[in-house]
Amino acid sequence: MDLSSDLAPDLNRIDALMEAHGLDVLIVTSKHNVQYLMGGYRFIFFSAMDAVGHSRYLPVVVYRRGRADQAAYIGNRMEGSEHAIHPFWTPHVLTSCWGSVDAATAAAAHLKSIGAEALRIGYEPGFLPSDAYRVMAQLPLIDATTMLEAMRGIKTPAELALLQQASELITDSMMATIATADEGWTKARIIEELRQQEVRRGLHFDYCLLTLGSSHNRVSSDQVWRAGEVLSIDSGGNYRGYIGDLCRMGFLGEPDAELVDLLAEIETVQQAAFAMMRPGVPGGDMIAAAEAVRAAGPSAAFNDFFAHGMGLITHEVPFLMTNHPVAYEGVDATRALEPGMVLSVETTMMHPRRGFIKIEDTVVVTADGYQMFGERGRGWNPGGVTTHT
Repeated sequence: MDLSSDLAPDLNRIDALMEAHGLDVLIVTSKHNVQYLMGGYRFIFFSAMDAVGHSRYLPVVVYRRGRADQAAYIGNRMEGSEHAIHPFWTPHVLTSCWGSVDAATAAAAHLKSIGAEALRIGYEPGFLPSDAYRVMAQLPLIDATTMLEAMRGIKTPAELALLQQASELITDSMMATIATADEGWTKARIIEELRQQEVRRGLHFDYCLLTLGSSHNRVSSDQVWRAGEVLSIDSGGNYRGYIGDLCRMGFLGEPDAELVDLLAEIETVQQAAFAMMRPGVPGGDMIAAAEAVRAAGPSAAFNDFFAHGMGLITHEVPFLMTNHPVAYEGVDATRALEPGMVLSVETTMMHPRRGFIKIEDTVVVTADGYQMFGERGRGWNPGGVTTHT
């Protein structure tokens, strides 16, 4: 077994988490958790799709606590070539599947072959298709979602390097897009420019939420950017699966004193959150500190503050706020922040006259405080610079 990769899973830590959650075996079927357990591997053919023929791609990792020698990876037939060039760490590899039923059948057969079919088996209810579930329904299945979220909650140095790279490249792409976009450009054209900037830098483009002028609508359209208007550009892209998610502001012309003050008000809220980001501080205390500053601001009626964990997916441990705006419980609000936790920290102003004004930053908790990834361009960035030079 080759577990020498920088992204190789820490099986001792996973064993401890499984024991704490009462699990003997894992059957992992989500792309993000499969990638984590496979040391960063994700089959590129299905990276942007799942459907194939009458069914769908369903990668499966089977892992028995304390028995790495019994671990198995079950994948698509084309993945045999991947394994031949870059062997997977799992001793058992089955790449003969085309759909979800045959993948589930292979996983169940492997459990039986290692004598684990009667043990406490953790699975992912949100990532197991109903036809695959029917194959496994007789097994003693237990929801392992919380355990798997905890597994990804503390990032390794190798993961942090990828998150930093994603954030830096997103920031570079947004700065280049704002500088290139000019008066008369539509939202659709600006978003396409950003997509090309991200792809050019080696990112996988995920989305762009864009506003112009006084509008709060962030979808692509034929609305054009005009002189004297604000632009907010909020983009998510990933680098080798790890998410970059930031928001920066642009302006066509020279921002007036009111706009300078409004963005400074947002920055004050962000800084209140950062001041509480250090090991040992409950995440909820950070939220409360930022909320207090937001509520005391002159534009409090228009402002909103939000912070969420991120990594291989856009919302993960730590979960600090309940249903705000994503539907989950803030179960980690009383938990102390720890080194290696990564947070997206964002303050949004929906001003009735000046439009949608937002700063979103990616921040990692360090041993003595915090570090921001992709921290450039947090003020007003001039549009049309490249066009006019």
